[in-house]
This record gives sequence, structure tokens and C-alpha cells, in this order.
Amino acid sequence: MEQARTTISKIFNGEPRSYTRFNLTQNMEGDNSHVEMKLSADLDEEVGGNGQAHQPNGLHGPYALRKTGRSLKNICFLVSAILLILIIGYLIGYLVHRKKDLAVICKSADLPSSSPSVAEKETGAAPLMDWEDVKSLLAEQLSSTKLEQAFTDMGSPSHRAGSPGDEVLANKVLKRFKAYSMEPWSDQHFVKVHEPSARKPNQVTFRGVPEEQAGFLSYSATGNVTGAIVYANYGQKDDFKMLVDFNINLTGTVVLVKAGKISFAEKVANAAGMNASAVLIYGDPIINELYGHVHLGSGDPYSPGFPSFNHTQFAQVISSGLPSILAQTITSDLAERIRGGGQRGHSSPIEWPDVIHQRAEKEVVRVEVNNVLVEKKIINILGVIKGFVDPDRYIILGAQRDAWATGFAKSTVGTSVLVELARSISSMVKHRGFLPRRSIVFASWSAGDYGNVGSTEWLEGYLASLSMKAFTYINLDGVVTGSDGFSASASHLLQSLVERTMKELKSPMEGLKMRFSKNLQPMQMSDAAFPFLAFSGIPSISFRFTGASDYPYFDTPLDTKEQLMKATSEMSKVVLSAAQVAGHMTLRLVHDHLLSFNLRGYDMLIRSYTANITRKVLTLQKDQPDLLPKTVTPDWVQGASGSFSRAMSDLMGFIDDSELQDVEMCREINDRLMQVERNLLSPYVSPRDSPFRHILVGSGQHTFKAILDQLEAFRLQRPHVDVEAFKTELALATWTLQGCANSLAGDVWSLDNEI
Repeated sequence: MEQARTTISKIFNGEPRSYTRFNLTQNMEGDNSHVEMKLSADLDEEVGGNGQAHQPNGLHGPYALRKTGRSLKNICFLVSAILLILIIGYLIGYLVHRKKDLAVICKSADLPSSSPSVAEKETGAAPLMDWEDVKSLLAEQLSSTKLEQAFTDMGSPSHRAGSPGDEVLANKVLKRFKAYSMEPWSDQHFVKVHEPSARKPNQVTFRGVPEEQAGFLSYSATGNVTGAIVYANYGQKDDFKMLVDFNINLTGTVVLVKAGKISFAEKVANAAGMNASAVLIYGDPIINELYGHVHLGSGDPYSPGFPSFNHTQFAQVISSGLPSILAQTITSDLAERIRGGGQRGHSSPIEWPDVIHQRAEKEVVRVEVNNVLVEKKIINILGVIKGFVDPDRYIILGAQRDAWATGFAKSTVGTSVLVELARSISSMVKHRGFLPRRSIVFASWSAGDYGNVGSTEWLEGYLASLSMKAFTYINLDGVVTGSDGFSASASHLLQSLVERTMKELKSPMEGLKMRFSKNLQPMQMSDAAFPFLAFSGIPSISFRFTGASDYPYFDTPLDTKEQLMKATSEMSKVVLSAAQVAGHMTLRLVHDHLLSFNLRGYDMLIRSYTANITRKVLTLQKDQPDLLPKTVTPDWVQGASGSFSRAMSDLMGFIDDSELQDVEMCREINDRLMQVERNLLSPYVSPRDSPFRHILVGSGQHTFKAILDQLEAFRLQRPHVDVEAFKTELALATWTLQGCANSLAGDVWSLDNEI
């Protein structure tokens, strides 16, 4: 290096040197040329006639050779110095250019922080395209005209799961995905479902007159029972509690309930819990056929926790969610006759039990269910638009394709939105320069009407891969049932994304006066997004444009385009709005540098559960010291809650302080955010026995809700309470929460929690 500096000094401060001559000669042994460089002041050799090299300045002999040697040495140092300078300059230029590129790439839109400074810094940008341009491109691609055409292409008068009509629609979706260059594939399963018997129809006998019923409920118990009629409103737990308060004995009775409020499966499960023998369900007066299922769960109930692939060899297992009592749908006309034309008090929750109590011992009915168990092949169709930065991380958009009959609002609208979003986004990528950072998977599910069977079987088949790589599921089933309001049910991680989307989207919703509920609705077990959230730990969302009252035609032959148009003003415009909402959330999640997850929602929910558990435990120990021992303490769950809050705050602080110029670092942050939902699944229960393992939004004794219910049972001194079992459930739920907090905090050497 010292010699190089000396040489450089001579270049700039010493005597001027002669020109440099470049000789370009053709390489005769090949096609490539070479460059010969000579410095004339030192190396200009001329060969004399005697063959001896002529030395400049009349120098000959050893002195000339020494001078020539020194010149060669200086030249070597000079060349080395020049190369060193060029390399250093190139590296500096490269780093400056890379810094600028990363600064563009690493912007984001919605950090998991409520800090205003973070929101300002992370404005959102995908490679080569601004977020505002992305929104404009989507708006240009989607149109009411194209959605109307999709309604025609994807509509069918008969497409029950596993039927020829369902397969025809599957091929249409597959053809579309191929046309969009989405590398589609099919996913087949062989599932067991209940269908009505062709030889022995289901029937209900009232006052000695048997009446066949066209509708049916899959997975009902079979056989026949006779019992006294008890009307139970909508069949909710509060309705049955009111009956108990009126001293009505429900054992062995046939319970009559109205459709709505909760799922058919929940109605039947509630009745079974009161020892009823059968349930009859009816709909609105104009509905004569009502279909559904009564499996309190999702997926094939004859392969709980594992996929229904063909030729698999699993032990015979039956889901605990299958009912033990009969269930059947009936016409509204028969329901009114059974109720005795009971107009009085039907809408009053105070009077209706008293009215029915007067008739409970006077009227009986006979219920006969003859459903048969059959195996069906169902086909899911999937396609993918691959990301350009993290292609192995993907969002999933899904829509149910099948329906009991026409199913326009239930499945046709969602499938049409699905294929139009696939067309629009693929066109943006191929022709308009949009480069999504992450991949988008589009899924058309079958057997949704039997309890989200197609999607759940796919989840069960690929659970290990999906739980590591899928970061969001957006459900498109039934996205439009009216035009008066908007509601959503979702993971708490996605609440801010929903709110931000509704604020940003102005067109085509301009002119539609809607109520927007900022509070997320609880996600029901019957929701198609529920197994993604509570079974797989994938942040999920369902949303819907709603009417002033519930849309009554789901799961009936009256779910047609004409009925939806009557229930929805400017239906095409509202469906276009639904497509914009789904597309906006999808593109935001694949466009931004950091995932649009907000941890505040779960932090607040955990704090609420912790406060309620603490209050109830301390109150019980004070008022009933013999019931709950002092060894049961809320200290540990308080510590786990605090650990989650600290980990969340530390991560947000880390993001605030970071320049976000390292793509790998940002990927690590996103992975930590993705793991939150998955780590809230209890590892201490079996997916087969308790598939919805999420401790905050799932179902089962492992959840925080069940822990609060158990504490309430202690307070009421119910006979089935078990203190030791309660202590175990509290400890396991607490440790699941602590594990989630530890994962959120980062590497094990970053943890400072006292265990």
C-alpha cells in the first residue's frame, strides 16, 4: 500500500509522462480481441537491425536493464493502484445505489403499532409502483359489467356438492385460472355426508297426519321419536334458560325453533343439552324447503382432524360434534299449525314461553328421519399469482362454489368476485407492471353447505405447510345480502386493516348510505373463515354488506338473483363494492413491506380476560374460601399477559427505531407477526378431539372463555365443578399465552421473562 501511495503521488506530483498507447490487435486463434498497453516513456522498445533492443537515452547494458526493471515495477504498482481505486469507487457506488433501492422497497403502510410516527414513515410502496397507483389499477380492472357476466358464467340452477353441476362449475373456474396463467391445480377428497333417502322420505306426523318434508338436515341422527311440543324461539341458550325459569321440563320433548340468529348445529346442540329428543326448524312463511347440516364443527365429521383423501387408512373415528338427537326442517305452514296459530306473544321474549307452556302437555308430534350416509368426491380448484419478493408467503382468497339449489347470494356472488379478482390482479401483474411482494392463492371450495367440508379438508391435508406460510384468509361467501350496512368478523390482528380499507375506499360506494360498524362481530363456528382462524391459526376475515334485516333465503331454493335484487338496492354496484373491499385488503397485504397486522386488539382482549379471571378468582376466594383454595392464583396469568404486552411494545419500538433497509430483517419481523395467531393454538389438546384450539376465539375447555364459565359455575356451586381440572386448564392456557409472548419477543437470548 505504501508503494502504491508513492506511485500515485508520482502520477499527480511528478514529471509529466508520455501518452499511453493502446494497440488493438485481432486474436487470430479465436474471435475475441485483446488489448496491448504500453507506456512509451518506459517501454518504447525499437528493435535494430542487429536484433538488439534499442534503449532510449543511449542507455545499454545492466544499467538499462535495472532501469527497465524499476519501470516495470512502477507500472505494476500503478496498475494495482488504479484497479484498487476503481474497485473502491464501484463498491461505494453500488452501496449508495442499493441503499436507495432498499429505501424504496422497504417502505410499508400499516405497522403493528399505534404510534403516529410509524404510520407516517411507512406509507407503503411495492417495487416500482406506488400504493395509490395500485389502487387505481384495481379500480380500472373491476367493473359491474364484468361481474354481471361472471354471474351468468358461474350461475347454475343445481350445483350441490359432488353433483355433475358442481363439477361443471369446477371446470369453468379451472379454465378461467388457466387463461389467467395462474398454474391452477385441483384438490380432491372423498367425504361422507348424509342425504335424504330416495325410498323412505323424512316426515313429521301431527294430529295423526304424516307430512313428507322436502328439506333436510345432513348429519342428523336417524330413527323416529314421539314427544310433546315445546316452542323455544330461536333455540339460543338464553331461550332455553327462559324455559327452565318457567319450570318447563324439556326431557324427551320435541323442540320447535325458528331459523336465524345462530346456526342449525348450535340449535340442535343446545336442545340436546336440555335432554330433548328432537328438533324441528322452520323459516319464513314463504319458505317451504330449508336445507342445512347439524354437525357442530367443520369438515368431514367421519375424519375429524385428518384429511379425507382416497385410500387412506385411518381408524374409524366420529366427530364429537355429531348430534345424538333427531333434527328436521319443516314448512312454516306446518310450524304455525303446530304452534296453534300462536300469533300472540311470538315477538315478545317475555310472553312466548308462557304461551307454549299452556300447550306443552296437549300436543305431541312424531318425527321420522331416514337420511342415509353416502360418500362423495368433491373437488377444490386453486390457482396462484406468485410474489416477487417473498413468494413462499401467501394470502388465500376463498369462495364456496356449491349450493343446495341456486345459491345465488350464498355462492354465485362470491365465486364471481373470486374469479374477477383473479382476472384483475393477474392482468395488473402481466400488463400493468404491478409486482406483488407475496403470493396470492385463489380457492374455489366444494361442499361448503355441508359444513365448510372442502376448505377444512384442504387445511387438514396441508396444515404443516399452511401454518408456516399462509398469513391471511379472506372469505368471500355471502358478501352481499343488502345495501344498508357493512359488518365484519375477523382476527383482532386485522381490525385496523378493515377500518383503514373502509376509510380509503370511496368509489364505487359513493352514494350508498351505509352504516359501518367499527367493532368486529364475533366469528361464528359456522363461518367459512372460522376453521382457518381457530383450527389453523391463520388470521382470517369475513365481511358482508347487509340489509336492515337478515336475508332469509340462504339455504333455500329462493336464494336467487331476483330475490337478492329485491333485498339490495343497486345490487351490481354493491357487489362491485364488495370486490373492491376484498381486492383492496388483498393488495395491501401483498404490496406493503410489513404486514398490516395490529397487535393492540389481542393485547386488549388478553387484558380483559386477565382482569375478569383475576376478579372472579379473588371474589370466590373471599366469599367462598372452602371452594377455591389459595393455591389457585391469578398471578401467573397476569404475568403472561404482561409478557405479551412487553413483547408487543418492544417489537413496535424496534420497528420505530429501524431504518427498515434490510429485506431479511423485514421478513423476520413479518414472520414474528405471523406466528402470533398460530401460537395462540393450544398445543395441549388434540386437533381430532378439540379442533378449534385457539385459546381466545376457539371452542372447548382449553379456552379463556371456558375458564370464565367454570369460575361462574363455581360461584353458582353447580355439582359438576372440578377444582383440579380447572387448575390444569388455567395453567395450560396461561402457558400457551406465555409461549406466544416468548415467540413474539424474538430469539431465546432476547427473553427476559421470569418463568
